[in-house]
Amino acid sequence: MSSSTVSLFAESDASIREWMHTARSPSSSALPLDRRGFLKLAGAGLALGFYLPGGARADSETPQAAGAASQSPAMNAFVRVAPDNTVTVYSKAPEIGQGIKTALGLIIAEEMDADWSRTVVEQAPIDAKVYGYQGAGGSTTIPRAWDQLRQAGAAAKAMLIAAAAQQWGVNPAEITTRDSVLTHAASGKSATYGSLAAAAAKLPAPDAATLKLKTRGQYRLLGRRFRGVDDAKIVCGQPLFGIDVRLPGMVYASFTKCPAAGGKVKSANLDEIKAQPGVIDAFVVEGNGRLTEVMPGVAIIARNTWAAFEVQDKLNVVWDESGASRDSSSELAARAKQYAAGPFPAPDRDVGNVERAFASAAKIVDAYYEYPFVAHANMEPQNATAWWHDGVMELWAPTQQPNRGLSQVAALLGLPEDKVVVHQTRVGNGFGRRLINDYMCEAAAIARRVKGPVKLQWSREDDFAHDFLRPAGYHQFKGAIDPQGRLDAWQEHFITFTADGKNPAAGADYSRFLAYSCKAPNLRRGLTLMDLKTPTGPWRAPGDNAQVFAQQGFMHELALAAGRDHVEFLIDAVRREVPELAPKSKDVNFDPERAVGVIKLCAEKTGWGKSLPKGRGLGLAWCYSHAGHAAQAVELSVDANKRITIHRVVVAVDVGQVVELAGAESQAQGACVDAFSMALAQQINIENGRVREHNFGAYPILRIPFAPAAVEVYFVESDFPPTGMGEPALPAMAPAIANAIFAATGERLRAMPFSRFGYRV
Repeated sequence: MSSSTVSLFAESDASIREWMHTARSPSSSALPLDRRGFLKLAGAGLALGFYLPGGARADSETPQAAGAASQSPAMNAFVRVAPDNTVTVYSKAPEIGQGIKTALGLIIAEEMDADWSRTVVEQAPIDAKVYGYQGAGGSTTIPRAWDQLRQAGAAAKAMLIAAAAQQWGVNPAEITTRDSVLTHAASGKSATYGSLAAAAAKLPAPDAATLKLKTRGQYRLLGRRFRGVDDAKIVCGQPLFGIDVRLPGMVYASFTKCPAAGGKVKSANLDEIKAQPGVIDAFVVEGNGRLTEVMPGVAIIARNTWAAFEVQDKLNVVWDESGASRDSSSELAARAKQYAAGPFPAPDRDVGNVERAFASAAKIVDAYYEYPFVAHANMEPQNATAWWHDGVMELWAPTQQPNRGLSQVAALLGLPEDKVVVHQTRVGNGFGRRLINDYMCEAAAIARRVKGPVKLQWSREDDFAHDFLRPAGYHQFKGAIDPQGRLDAWQEHFITFTADGKNPAAGADYSRFLAYSCKAPNLRRGLTLMDLKTPTGPWRAPGDNAQVFAQQGFMHELALAAGRDHVEFLIDAVRREVPELAPKSKDVNFDPERAVGVIKLCAEKTGWGKSLPKGRGLGLAWCYSHAGHAAQAVELSVDANKRITIHRVVVAVDVGQVVELAGAESQAQGACVDAFSMALAQQINIENGRVREHNFGAYPILRIPFAPAAVEVYFVESDFPPTGMGEPALPAMAPAIANAIFAATGERLRAMPFSRFGYRV
């Protein structure tokens, strides 16, 4: 790919652009791994690849570095060291605004003792055979990559130390490294990494078992604040995102689908559309009938995006809706209330003796909580650029799941996977929406009918109409307080939706809270599923984002009924021993004392128990979400017109080792603002299978002047390995706000959005 091919990569090194282009090119030859499959060395610089056990095989295809620097194969090159001492590291995961490109670079640079001021971070090519999993979602990117990238950095350093030891005739153990410089104190010799890169290239790969990784006390980069590696480019408006891609001869496409999910095209005024100014072609795409890939619709090919959007208004499609959605959110909500008032369903978990606990209870509390469908509303609407040429489908896409998208496109088009090339662009927000690659599959399907590259761009209206919504949910609770004021029984009837008749939609599992947060010795839960054809999908902190609102709100009600301090009540519940609810998975890192730690830290920092003036309230909630322990407290005031002012938010988080402090703080702050926006005013209504809200006028997003005045973030320092930050600080925000509103006004909010009760900013 020449430097003029795509402006997105205009600032990249020419050889890296070529590498990214050829990484999965069908013309690339398979290159053998060395005996450990661990490192490959480039002639003019040092290129370090890292073998993923269980991923690449000895006969797997590998990326090939091209250009003047080297023609040598590079197995999953995470690191290059240039003669001028510039260190280039490759981030394998999508950057969706979570700061992962910076964080992954820092992990490698830390173990390598690289000079961060001379470290460049580039997006890695997409190749599962080489990199393994390259997705982003569920706050899993850092924990998945942690050991892999630490070893990649440590291996680079070991190779350079070995090269220096040979040249200087000294013991490698006597050589120290810092800021990309090697030093032998006894002889006074020193050298830059760049000056030894060529020599290091001739040495055998170190055994991974011999690598000594740093401990937390040795970190010089991790846990500190840094600017994002792309910040300057973003501020200057440089092309980084999928929407920025420009290719020579590119045309533009819009794609119109049935507004009710499942509809098909009967007929369309294609001839009239083709005659419109700026239009090149229009045709029906039959698709494969999968909501997550390509549903039937009409593609319009135009000379620019504006023309493609303008002519959509003149498109007249007759839809076959015989198999389409007829969903009504209002009818479903009414049905849920009927289920909640009816008999309790057959329980899927029954611990202790709930009936006996209720019979002997000092207090019994009943409550019904609900929350609506919500949209992802990404800043960057869905888009993808596709180019069908030379038997290859090449795509540029802002996706959270490039590996999956590559496989989906290959299957859709009946191509072998090595005939599909995916270039990962920066993503203008994900929140789970871009875990689904429908826009990518649509672009590929359209591109097969177009000469040259084509960019598919969704409008904001398309984005709302065809989102994979966070499903609504309904909870009927009943709790018992014993004579000692302790939580004795918890009964929960969860009513939600299913697409397959068997499983809750969008992974709406409600077991985590019961296993970690309430721990009532007598517990019963039941599930009722209602059929839904409207597509749903994961939304930031899937499952927890709304269920924690309901469950933590009810915990506050129980604490008040018990006449106990809320924080004390929560800690008591967390520490209860209920063996039947103990986590069964070795991957679960929940720790009651880590949970207690964040609750106490949050309460301490917010001044829990302090007196407040009339009209002001303080609320607190906590959650264990996506391997992170987090607690949030909100101090707010409510005026006579129910106008909310949030004065202060305190967030306490335990996610193990913090990789990059500024990014972690930003994730927590952003999660608080996101959760406030969602809780206050966001709601999607569905009637006759159609989403009624099509833009921000009907779906308000919190504006900057009304955001919390201060969001203070405190991290618990520990030696635990890092977990993610995208999700944990979101779920407890909504119940903390609701509990604070109760403290300020005495009004209990059991439903989101709070605007339905007249609250506003």
